[in-house]
Amino acid sequence: TILGETHEEEDEILPRKDYESLDYDRCINDPYLEVLEGMDNKKAQRYEAVKWVLVFAIGVCTGLVGLFVDFFVRLFTQLKFRVVQSSVEECSEKGCLALSLLELLGFNLTFVFLASLLVLIQPVAAGSGIPEIKCYLNGVKVPGVVRLRTVVCKAMGVLFSVAGGLFVGKEGPMIHSGAVVGAGLPQFQSISLRKIQFNFPYFRSDRDKRDFVSAGAAAGVAAAFGAPIGGTLFSLEEGSSFWNQGLTWKVLFCSMAATFTLNFFRSGIQFGSWGSFQLPGLLNFGEFKCSESDKKCHLWTAVDLGFFILMGIVGGLLGATFNCLNKRLARYRMRNVHPKPKLVRVLESLLVSLTTTVVVFVASMVLGECRQMSSSSHSGNNTLSLQDMSEDINSSIKTFFCPNETYNDMATLFFNPQESAILQLFHQDGTFSPVTLSLFFLLYFLLSCWTYGISVPSGLFVPSLLCGAAFGRLVANLLKSYIGLDHIYSGTFALIGAAAFLGGVVRMTISLTVILIESTNEITYGLPIMITLMVAKWTGDFFNKGIYDIHVNLRGVPLLEWETEVEMDKLRASDIMEPNLTYVYPHTRIQSLVSILRTTVHHAFPVVTENRGNEREFMKGNQLISNNIKFKKSSILTRAGEQRKRSQSMKSYPSSELRNMCDEHIATEEPPEKEDLLQQMLERRYTPYPNLYPDQSPSEEWTMEERFRPLTFHGLILRSQLVTLLDRGVCYSESQSSASQPRLSHAEMSEDYPRYPDIHDLDLTLLNPRMIVDVTPYMNPSPFTVSPNTHVSQVFNLFRTMGLRHLPVVNAVGEIVGIITRHNLTHEFLQARLRQHYQTI
Repeated sequence: TILGETHEEEDEILPRKDYESLDYDRCINDPYLEVLEGMDNKKAQRYEAVKWVLVFAIGVCTGLVGLFVDFFVRLFTQLKFRVVQSSVEECSEKGCLALSLLELLGFNLTFVFLASLLVLIQPVAAGSGIPEIKCYLNGVKVPGVVRLRTVVCKAMGVLFSVAGGLFVGKEGPMIHSGAVVGAGLPQFQSISLRKIQFNFPYFRSDRDKRDFVSAGAAAGVAAAFGAPIGGTLFSLEEGSSFWNQGLTWKVLFCSMAATFTLNFFRSGIQFGSWGSFQLPGLLNFGEFKCSESDKKCHLWTAVDLGFFILMGIVGGLLGATFNCLNKRLARYRMRNVHPKPKLVRVLESLLVSLTTTVVVFVASMVLGECRQMSSSSHSGNNTLSLQDMSEDINSSIKTFFCPNETYNDMATLFFNPQESAILQLFHQDGTFSPVTLSLFFLLYFLLSCWTYGISVPSGLFVPSLLCGAAFGRLVANLLKSYIGLDHIYSGTFALIGAAAFLGGVVRMTISLTVILIESTNEITYGLPIMITLMVAKWTGDFFNKGIYDIHVNLRGVPLLEWETEVEMDKLRASDIMEPNLTYVYPHTRIQSLVSILRTTVHHAFPVVTENRGNEREFMKGNQLISNNIKFKKSSILTRAGEQRKRSQSMKSYPSSELRNMCDEHIATEEPPEKEDLLQQMLERRYTPYPNLYPDQSPSEEWTMEERFRPLTFHGLILRSQLVTLLDRGVCYSESQSSASQPRLSHAEMSEDYPRYPDIHDLDLTLLNPRMIVDVTPYMNPSPFTVSPNTHVSQVFNLFRTMGLRHLPVVNAVGEIVGIITRHNLTHEFLQARLRQHYQTI
């Protein structure tokens, strides 16, 4: 079963617990409210203007990164092919082709070795980076994924791996590079450049950072393909859970800035015509156009749609095969290559490079056929861009071992940069033999599958497009030769083949359709591309997931899908929550806080008070307990108290009618002596249920009910906030009032973002462990909460849509009964809980 994947394999890798979510939800605590108090319309507009400027800067910088990579890839590739081609032409007469092979090996192995070394410096830079960015946009904190060192190693590494002749693309890493630029630029600081410090207090939160990463990733797609709308849709489709209209507009603006920055500089550098905007992206498909002499030719007809659907099915099957083989290779690498010394990874990269180089060289020399050059390719064209494209196609034709007016079709595909080979398959009117196309497809399929996953920065878009284009061109050749369909345009079939194979591998739909339409500049291709991608995705999904999802699962990242399965609604929040809570009190001793922080790995703690019948006796003995109980009583909202407050506020109005109405309300209120009765009612409301919690006081050995005693929920406080409070000595002594505790501003609380100090690194000798910390000003008093009876689909939608990190489960009387995190909503966890549910029925 090469396509099917057994359940035993799936169960091997479960989501890891050490991945944390991003804090996308705002913490509305006292320091934040102080910021809001000082905010007016002018400040808000200035803040928004700074956002727009930064979004533009991210787009420009991403375009410049793309320009840097493209310029040096072109430089190194031209140098390599010029030296090797002249050597081949000399040696074909003298019989010293082994020397040419050694020259090519020397170039390729050197470049790949440099790319591998860069990945050793920053391991996250390996691969395309799209799975990591997909996780980040989904709300998972992946360590090191958006660091400055990552983007330097990524850009330099992909430059060397593409120039080194590996079957990889530079488009995928562009998306990762753009995301890193988006994360780093608005921070104006970097761990790698600690000495350079700017006092820029804005955007110091995961919420702002994730929005900028969305813009950067979209700019990366836009720069790679010249597709700003496709980039915006990619960012939307691949995981940004919280989305709004303002963000869409900013992301599109950022994508446009990246596209036109790259276009401006590339057009100027290559053609010397600054400001002409002729080269929209790193990968340009050229213009699809029938020759004027051929009146029967159409780009596509309704009859061709049937063939496109069949190609979509085959593309889905090929993509599923590719993914299955690559998954097995990745598992093998995880077990046998990664645990070994890092040098082994470099050796593996060099082995792949050696094999690829030998295959390319031997196939070009031995397996190619001499084909007649097409006369139509020499005909003049009117527009400058068409003429340049025509010249580019003709200049990339290789004539190894072939007589005049003929060319070597295998060498033309293998002995060129991948972008040139794609243009050849899309636009070269001369035929490629079916045998050549079949061999090329098979070799490229196997080698690109082996290459994706080694320790070099590598994209998958271009190899997939080239592989699929060869498949599409092969179909066109067979239809022309054996069925006699002369009207078909080979370029269209090459494009649809490329879309089918790429769709079968990556399983993207909306964004990929728009990216391909924008890359071709031909809106009439919209329908066939969309149908092909849909069919390819459905066919592939029948067997396995897309390549990026497979690699996300292999890393054990708890990624949340768009929605849960229908049968998951049999579960409630109480079925999936974690009931065993580690909590803090509103007023807690430093000793207890340090103990909690050092002995647990939780990143948030509910702030609670216990419900006891004899609270008055407790209050007499201990100042700490007294403070906690007073806080609880002051935070309990009653209807009578709320009415009293409103009545007092209404008295400030001059109207005598209002005053009379207030007086009436006051007259109808309960007399003061009944307040005790109200308090008794409140306490009775919190009285434990007789079947769950015994009324008697705890014995020496606590029962389960006593250990899980009722806790009134007041808010959530994050680990980073607690550590910051301890680090800055925010506390008061038992003999003082909690009002004497120092206050921290919002800027001071977020100063250490994104790397807050670790509790184990703090020097706590200066703090008295008996001192008390009042956490209430810094906790989030109004987080999103759910009832224990909420269905899983509602919990999931709330968690994913609002980008939450922790979701407390609070019962009808305000007691916290559990907490839900990302790990409680992963597909694997929900499946396990559903199995338990069926067993208990």
